[in-house]
Amino acid sequence: MNITKESIDELTATLTVKIEKNDYESSVNEVLKDYRKKANMPGFRPGKVPAGLVKKLYGKAAIADEVNKVLSNNLSKYIIDEKLNILGEPLPDEEKQKKIDWDNDENFEFVFDIATTPEFSIQLDKRNNLPFYKITADEKMIEKQEQDYTNQYGENKPVEKLEGKDTMKGNFVQLDENGNELEKGIKADDVLVAPDVMKDEEIKKEFYSKSKGDEIIVDLNKIYNNNANLISGLLKISKEEAEKIEGNFKFSISDILRFTPAKVNEDLFKKIYGEDTDIKTEDQFKAKIKEELEKNLRMSSDYKFSMDCREHLVEKTEFNLPENFLKRWIKETNSKLTEEQIEKDFDNFMKDLRWQLIYGKILKDNSIEIKEEEIMDSAKKIASMQFRQYGLFNIPESQLDAYAAKILENEEEKKHIENQVGIDKAIEFIKSKVTVEEKDISQDDFQKLMEK
Repeated sequence: MNITKESIDELTATLTVKIEKNDYESSVNEVLKDYRKKANMPGFRPGKVPAGLVKKLYGKAAIADEVNKVLSNNLSKYIIDEKLNILGEPLPDEEKQKKIDWDNDENFEFVFDIATTPEFSIQLDKRNNLPFYKITADEKMIEKQEQDYTNQYGENKPVEKLEGKDTMKGNFVQLDENGNELEKGIKADDVLVAPDVMKDEEIKKEFYSKSKGDEIIVDLNKIYNNNANLISGLLKISKEEAEKIEGNFKFSISDILRFTPAKVNEDLFKKIYGEDTDIKTEDQFKAKIKEELEKNLRMSSDYKFSMDCREHLVEKTEFNLPENFLKRWIKETNSKLTEEQIEKDFDNFMKDLRWQLIYGKILKDNSIEIKEEEIMDSAKKIASMQFRQYGLFNIPESQLDAYAAKILENEEEKKHIENQVGIDKAIEFIKSKVTVEEKDISQDDFQKLMEK
């Protein structure tokens, strides 16, 4: 077997792979022997099918499979051994590739087009000025977060008369057409309802006229506009059951509850930050909230800085790319894309590719490694954020480890996380080399900046 490389231009070349009979013959014979052992044909005992018949039936397929294995393995080895930094994947040469005759050919020739990564340099020094927008938490944001905390640790207290946004607690019982309790009907105990969100003004008025211990007859479909999801949650039944409900329910009011936010005092501070907290006053509490908000907003600032780094370096780092090859590669590997779609998105694809090559070179040239523990730490952060979306905080470390490991079992997800870790490390390196101009900005102004 022989592989030769012929350069077309600075970035493209052809690879010609010649495979001779002795490169694949022994492995084909082994495959056919295995076929013969397993073959089950009428008129022959198992394992006694004539070798010639097995070859006639399976020979062409076996040769094709083994030749393709030899081709794939040796082509990959050649690219690694010759240290060819290729873009995309080798593509069959549309002009030079001869048609393969699997019935008669013994020696085979395959011709591939390849494209290689261009040589380029990256200029990073203190003459490069990049802004870092530090988002500041204003009084409005701090007050809102303080209110969220007081609501989070508030409680419902019983009252006698329904007012404002009070809720009612009680039991639902399904009624028949005569207004009697339906035998084997639906019952739901200790259900909370919020009359203030009801759309029907007459029904809402009737609820507000009731007191603890009263009963009210209601049509749930009328109250909640046939919202099966909401009704199923109230009655603790499936959505499918809720969709079939007709008629009225009796709601027996066991309690009227008024939500009272927690008071801003040391007791609240301890609930939020633990018994050992140093926070004693509301001013200290607000200062802590401001610190927390700005720490969370830092993620948005970092993202903006990352985008600015990318834009700056893609614009300032000049190198050529084999556009025709890349368009063909995109088409070959994304069969559902039309020519029009490829042309429309090609500029964005090229920007993405330029950035990948730039940050990849930063990592390589500066021996910046991506370690497995860094990938695991990133996966744990993702796991933690997912738990937080469901209101779950302070997840045990062992549970985070297990969930992160589950995420990384998906090879595609792991590759995505590894890629992001690499970008983050490249951005940190860039930040250490350029002049970073920190600028305070409000969240509203930052949002306007991002919209541009």
